Amino acid sequence: MPATASIRKQMDALRTQLHYHAHRYHVLDEPQIPDAEYDRLFRELQQLELEHPELLTADSPTQRVGGKALDGFAKVRHKVPMLSIRTETDIEETGAQSFDARVRRELGLQGSAPPVEYVAELKFDGLAINLRYEHGVLVQAATRGDGEIGEDVTQNIRTIGQIPLRLPADAPAVLEVRGEVYMRRDDFEKLNEVQRQKIAGGAKAEKTFVNPRNAAAGAVRQLDPAIARQRPLSFFTYGWGEVTPAEQGGPVFETQYQAMSTLGSWGLPVSNRTQLAVGAAELIAYHRAVGTERDVLPFDIDGVVYKVNSLALQRQLGFVTREPRWAVAHKFPAQEQMTTVQAIEVQVGRTGKLTPVAKLAPVFVGGVTVTNATLHNEDEIRRKDVRIGDTVIVRRAGDVIPEVVSVVIDQRPSNAPIFTMPALCPVCGSQAVREEGEVDHRCTGGLFCGAQRKQAILHFAQRRALDIEGLGDKLVDQLVDANVIRTLPDLYRLGLTSLAALDRMADKSAQNVLDGLERSKRTTLARFLFGLGIRHCGEATAKDLARVFGGLDAIMDAGVEQLLEVPDIGPVVAQSIHTFFCQLHNCEVVEQLRACGVTWEEGPAQARAPRPLAGKTIVLTGTLPTLSRDEAKDLLEAAGAKVAGSVSKKTDYVVAGTEAGSKLDKARELNVPVLDEQGLREMLNGSA
Repeated sequence: MPATASIRKQMDALRTQLHYHAHRYHVLDEPQIPDAEYDRLFRELQQLELEHPELLTADSPTQRVGGKALDGFAKVRHKVPMLSIRTETDIEETGAQSFDARVRRELGLQGSAPPVEYVAELKFDGLAINLRYEHGVLVQAATRGDGEIGEDVTQNIRTIGQIPLRLPADAPAVLEVRGEVYMRRDDFEKLNEVQRQKIAGGAKAEKTFVNPRNAAAGAVRQLDPAIARQRPLSFFTYGWGEVTPAEQGGPVFETQYQAMSTLGSWGLPVSNRTQLAVGAAELIAYHRAVGTERDVLPFDIDGVVYKVNSLALQRQLGFVTREPRWAVAHKFPAQEQMTTVQAIEVQVGRTGKLTPVAKLAPVFVGGVTVTNATLHNEDEIRRKDVRIGDTVIVRRAGDVIPEVVSVVIDQRPSNAPIFTMPALCPVCGSQAVREEGEVDHRCTGGLFCGAQRKQAILHFAQRRALDIEGLGDKLVDQLVDANVIRTLPDLYRLGLTSLAALDRMADKSAQNVLDGLERSKRTTLARFLFGLGIRHCGEATAKDLARVFGGLDAIMDAGVEQLLEVPDIGPVVAQSIHTFFCQLHNCEVVEQLRACGVTWEEGPAQARAPRPLAGKTIVLTGTLPTLSRDEAKDLLEAAGAKVAGSVSKKTDYVVAGTEAGSKLDKARELNVPVLDEQGLREMLNGSA
């Protein structure tokens, strides 16, 4: 039957009540009614919507959950790109000073100018989401994606109680809200306990989740919103995208903090740790305070974020590439946890390096569950005295490989054996040697070592090298294990019959690999050099060599002194390249590859650039007027200088800017010449 005016009014009142109490519960943590009463109101609205489906609205609390599985996620092009924020590489408190100095320099502020005002906030460890509201109603939610195009995850986002489905009447006609979907630590533990119980009960395809961030991201990308609702998600707002402009009735914001406060007043959850900070000193204080609380916060963070508060100054600062100059993410020092060493194994790399690796009892550190940690080399094991059975402190910072920091000697078992590096390669049985002056042991088996052959072939075939399509890990394993491939040139001698005879390789797949090998024959000198896997010769070095020498023969014949004339190549890299091409078997591999048809264009040798500061050691300190620290370092290294981090008697010059600090004092104490930026430029030009 048609809905009466009173029924419409009743349904509107129920929606208003439910939105209000959901906000009190999920955002403010101050519920005013018990769960049973909320459930009663919810069921009442649900029944009315069933009886009057024409009155069902997209912002109804009942629409937070959808039971129909989606076929997939539609793509969403962001009206305003979701750009990334630069990460401050200095994880100490001085990183805040560096950011403040950059901002002041970009704004042209002198030392006597007032401090810049910032907004400091937590850097949540979750999944970035863009919420689009039109006329106050949530109409779309999308992931960041590549910053330009994300995935439409509206159905799943509706399951998050903290996200309002409708905004108050004073919200603009169009408002895009940027924020982070995350999972609280207690919710994560409860979720994993449920998963463990399911596994114990014999449920198939169940698993525990590695960390809250992954669990949250997986929930957002569930095709079935009903499954997403089972994973307790939370949300914090930190910014905005498209907003109705002021001339069309949109809000007028003058500062970041004012905008965030307004978003909070519209019912969007804003962290109470978002605060104003004036100048570098208050940024440091914020970084320090949050760092001490990090482990007791109810959710994971991986740093803090600083933003210039004035929107006018933000516009003045602008962007560099895809990152704003007015914001930076400042991460914390590494997190550490205790665990035990269950074994020490030795891995063999593609260059023959033997690396001892501690096999650990699983431990959650730095956002992931860690089971392995590098021990680097025998000297490092001796220095830290790591033994099997030891309780150790493990550190993981960002995406850096986990490492053992130290041993808890008091907890060492009485029978813990001392580890020694093996005399033979654990893969091929060849002798393992440690060259004079080296810290690493290396297998002498070369291309006869299965570990090195496989890794050398995979390195040679990767996209950034020869880019051999279809030649992946499993196929290389088969080719090497079956002794079909012993050296790189053997790749180009493969036939259709030998490939098709391998497991899971039909004629068509085999032909695709052969076609990929044929295409890879036409390459560039830089790609070929990188593909050879020369120690210390990465992509950038390979490009520099190709550009300066022009041809491969000139590189192969070059002495160490000639190689040192290439920008950014130092003694270690030069010696490594020279040694590689002094080995007859390496030269033989190169000639065979050429004979197999691998070709590239060569050009004339480039004139060697002058290196006026070759052999000089220089230290940078303080803030220069127009050059950033990285820019000054690049200029010095291009001129042949070594840029050191500390002042000693071996330092030739110190280049000092404002707020130079203790390095300047040390230079004066040791009578090391001190230059300003003008002096630096004169020295680089050869006029000093």
